[in-house]
Amino acid sequence: MATCFSSSSSWLKLQFIIVVFLFAVISSISSPVNGCFTSIFSFGDSVSDTGNLIEISNLEIGKIPHSAFPPNGRTFFHRPTGRFCDGRLVIDFLAEALGLPFLPPYYRYKNATSEKFENDFKQLLRNSLIVMGEIGGNDYSHAFKQGKSIEDVRNFVPPVVDSITSSINELIELSAVTFLVPGNFPIGCSASYLTLFQGSDKDQYDPLTGCLTWLNQFSQHHNQLLRKELEKIRNLHPDINIVYGDYYSTTMRIYNSPNKFGFKETLKACCGTGGVYNYNLSRACGYLPATQCCNDPSSYMSWDGIHYTEAVNRLIANVVFEELMNSIHSLNNLCPALTINKLRMIYPKSEM
Repeated sequence: MATCFSSSSSWLKLQFIIVVFLFAVISSISSPVNGCFTSIFSFGDSVSDTGNLIEISNLEIGKIPHSAFPPNGRTFFHRPTGRFCDGRLVIDFLAEALGLPFLPPYYRYKNATSEKFENDFKQLLRNSLIVMGEIGGNDYSHAFKQGKSIEDVRNFVPPVVDSITSSINELIELSAVTFLVPGNFPIGCSASYLTLFQGSDKDQYDPLTGCLTWLNQFSQHHNQLLRKELEKIRNLHPDINIVYGDYYSTTMRIYNSPNKFGFKETLKACCGTGGVYNYNLSRACGYLPATQCCNDPSSYMSWDGIHYTEAVNRLIANVVFEELMNSIHSLNNLCPALTINKLRMIYPKSEM
């Protein structure tokens, strides 16, 4: 069984959480191959969206998102699936490693009923992996694009982090016990931000990576506050497994040594319309002919100027999977030793 819920805003509400879990109880897709978790619940934004925005556009806004068009999906699925990527996302790789099917978009099945399965509700949550994030990226990007100062946007960080931790606490009350909570990416390396702030003073760029240092410092500020609040939850609930997914450090290791990981282009988007970073907000990847896409997405870090390529997502997933295996002391109770060894053969220890 696998379930996905992706939110374009970080303001998660309890009633939505309950609806998601009621849906999960009745969506029997398959049994886990490896026996670790019965399901995955994913809360996040377009970084982890497996098709929700398409479903929402069909139901509400009427405008089909660019993730519904080629060349999105070209590498693995060979067709657009609603993922903002050339192939699989981090959540897809994690599902594969845990023997679960790819997560379907919640909005495709949100009207399903679940009366006969509600008795298994708490047990389902206890045996599920909850992925809470990445969250906050949209809140910050919307503010920056509106011209708000760094000081103003920093004021958004505490309420964004509070929305994440409050949702975790609510889920704990509903019997969830295992959480993976990713931090934010280094937004100063994103083609969208580099284009937005193009022409900044030379000393604002990292001479090694070409990233905007003050934006990366902002991401670190978010992550530091998030980790501090997660530690408070651990102290209050010592029996709850909370693993921080260090997306920032993982991707910065690639930006610092791209050749080591097989990347030729780190800042310019694979799919775009030209310019220094091959990114234009008004003409996004997917609304363009496939000829606007690079020949080899696996040699690029950025897919569309905002989201990463499948090649980067695979590396992130490798590290996150190791963090799960190394951090959760009770995981042996969920995953037999044979299973853990088998998973590590599938996802060998990363050099990152």
